[in-house]
Amino acid sequence: MIFDASATEALTATTFVSNTHLMSGLLGPRDVHLRVVERSFPASKIRVQGNQISVTGPDAAKVLRLFDELVLVLESGLSLDPTKIERTIDMVADDLRPSEILRHEVARGAKGKPVRPSTAGQKRYCDAIDNSIITFGIGPAGTGKSYLAVAQAVSALHRRQVQRIVLTRPAVEAGEHLGFLPGDLMAKVDPYLRPLYDALYDMLGPDGAQRLIANGTIEVAPLAFMRGRTLNDSFIILDEAQNTSPEQMKMFLTRIGFNSKAVVTGDVTQIDLNGKASGLVSIERILGHVEGISFVHLSAKDVVRHRIVADIVAAYEQHT
Repeated sequence: MIFDASATEALTATTFVSNTHLMSGLLGPRDVHLRVVERSFPASKIRVQGNQISVTGPDAAKVLRLFDELVLVLESGLSLDPTKIERTIDMVADDLRPSEILRHEVARGAKGKPVRPSTAGQKRYCDAIDNSIITFGIGPAGTGKSYLAVAQAVSALHRRQVQRIVLTRPAVEAGEHLGFLPGDLMAKVDPYLRPLYDALYDMLGPDGAQRLIANGTIEVAPLAFMRGRTLNDSFIILDEAQNTSPEQMKMFLTRIGFNSKAVVTGDVTQIDLNGKASGLVSIERILGHVEGISFVHLSAKDVVRHRIVADIVAAYEQHT
């Protein structure tokens, strides 16, 4: 694409898309993608003639950079939709490179579909997991905290960086020992780890996941069963960590052995401890200075469920 830098003084910029196929993907069916961009930049006028796009207005340079980034996304083989356009607009507004974020591959699912971050926050989260021994992913529901952690764990297992995956979660509703629930340990903890199972099935397929669980390569256990253990050569995920007590959090973090990596996920707005202290709330104040530990805070901008979920999260954030 060609950017007419000399035209920016007149608040007009022009770019040229290299082929009709890219232009079609850029504009979307019946120009639906173009309409999203126009609504987001109401002070700028966008004109399309053939494969040429001209933008006039105070945001002309930013809109042209947006189109440049979207073409790079299309050239990498990814498709666009209105939601992805909106996320890309948010990233450009923050002076980020959406093409680098959206093209980053975390892992591949059971059917070969790549798992990629959808937002800048998710990319920071994935980078932190890669570069840290312990990563805390803190944010609202729908931000991909658990899913991306499982994807990273499966990728590490496939690359033989670890020998096993350990998934754990406090089951506060049933009591930590889960004694009154029927069945064996797996049956007792299963309802509380369902989101992690779903991610595993996406990554490995139901049969592949169950095979690795059966041979012990993937271990699923309630948090209470971590006490007294040392976990070497493992990728450990503690999900729903807002429902741990400070004592449980300390216990979990001190289980980590050599050549292991841990991801702790949670949402401090969804604590189910009946007024008791959460081990996640104060953890950054305690461990924020420790080398090898990263904290990534996700927000409504990182919600990848239906757009209304992001709006609900944002509304609650403003209300509190």
